[in-house]
Amino acid sequence: MRKEESIWAYGHELIRSTHTTTFEITRDETLTKRGDCVIAVRADKGAADLSSTFKEYAKRPGATLTITVEADAMKETVKASGDPGLSFTDTEDIVVRKSAYVCGRTVAVKADKAASDLPRRLVERLQNPTQKIKVTLTVEIV
Repeated sequence: MRKEESIWAYGHELIRSTHTTTFEITRDETLTKRGDCVIAVRADKGAADLSSTFKEYAKRPGATLTITVEADAMKETVKASGDPGLSFTDTEDIVVRKSAYVCGRTVAVKADKAASDLPRRLVERLQNPTQKIKVTLTVEIV
């Protein structure tokens, strides 16, 4: 079984994408230089806004997630896992982690990439405030 969610967001001139263990999409409109994990702002969804089916699937043992970040013709794919401890309570942020840590913002753990692993050519596009960004979350369970 499979469920897909799309999140639309925008770039920001202060996106650095240098964090080595996470990446984040936020509904916030502004960003500071300290937000080195943020890859998109002005998102149309936070973790709490994902569908109940998506959340249910992501909490099942063995759930796998594919996260695709697209800006124009550039696309990067991240593989991760779900976790029974995911709560999806945060209304502002969506965070993908390389670690197994979960909180209300976490939507996937044990990811194979973090913000610093994204191609720099993609990050350059993410730094454009008018750049529309599509993030697709796909969860699969067997």
